[in-house]
Amino acid sequence: MSSVLSNSKITLAAARLRLPLTVPYRLAFGEQTHFDVLLVAVLSNGAVSWGEATILPGYTDETIEQGWSLAKDLTDRCKTTHELMSACDKMLDSAPFTATAFLTALDWLAGNPILQRRGRFELLGTVNGKADYRDKLEHEVETLLNRGYKTLKVKIGWEPEVDLRQVNVVRDIVSGRAKLRVDGNQGYNREQAIHFLSRLEPEDIELVEQPCAAEDWDSAAAIAGVSKVPLMLDESIYTLRDIDRAAGLKCANYIKLKLMKLGRLNTLENGLRQISDHGMTAVLGNGVATDLGCWMELCVALGNVTTAGEMNGFLKTPIQLLKPALKCEGASVVIDGSMPEIDLDAVRHNAVERAGDWKELG
Repeated sequence: MSSVLSNSKITLAAARLRLPLTVPYRLAFGEQTHFDVLLVAVLSNGAVSWGEATILPGYTDETIEQGWSLAKDLTDRCKTTHELMSACDKMLDSAPFTATAFLTALDWLAGNPILQRRGRFELLGTVNGKADYRDKLEHEVETLLNRGYKTLKVKIGWEPEVDLRQVNVVRDIVSGRAKLRVDGNQGYNREQAIHFLSRLEPEDIELVEQPCAAEDWDSAAAIAGVSKVPLMLDESIYTLRDIDRAAGLKCANYIKLKLMKLGRLNTLENGLRQISDHGMTAVLGNGVATDLGCWMELCVALGNVTTAGEMNGFLKTPIQLLKPALKCEGASVVIDGSMPEIDLDAVRHNAVERAGDWKELG
């Protein structure tokens, strides 16, 4: 099938899912115990395609309630591929996550060749344990290392001195066997970020990610002048224009992209190339996504990204939507180029609400 859509008649279905997490996910703006997922299906001429958005406050201004309301509206009123595409394009600035769920389903429907790639891609491992409980933290870190992870993510963004101790304890346990990616999740003001970065020793630190608020570009530029380690922007990057802004301010060595912000697979791929063209290094992946979104990001990453992927959200929940499930070998995911299906039993068992035409889906 061509990657260009004809203006076909469609019916739509949507579900709001709540997927439990195996262990709580610690972030500077709150501890998460589940994923709120918007799952959408596009049906056309006997074919069905899927897209998702996992909506988390702090990652987007959208709420799951707003996303669900928009999804129900699109499901009711869009009757052709062009109607749906036009409506979602108009939503990209105000509701990019919700728009991306539908636009990536259209990418799937159009047979975008990105989704037919095959290969192996290495992920990072996320450290959840606290330095105050060193025995448990050691067990967690050793488990990740034994599985083959060569990059570990450590969350910070609470209190600089406590966070420094957390990083230093993890670094001591790792003892040079992996790089550390330190994620602030916007938790610091400028003074706190400078305090942390001026005291953080660079040994084994790959980068520090988004210590200050997404919209605080002045602080991003200021802390770049004092940091002894490379810096990465994540939440600040919502459009391709933001990549240019970061390059102009020279406030980041790394830029992280997520599919859910950018709408389409090809836009994401173009963004990765844009980062490289500016002399920065790309990181890709969403740690808050189902296996559907992670699979799509893995397909984009192949051939485009050399850093460890962050599309590990599917490892945080026991509920998998794809059939067959993503194949993990150590710290890597292997994809074979075949198109998966969606496990409708998993959808039914975890749906909070559903809308649209589910009868045709079985």
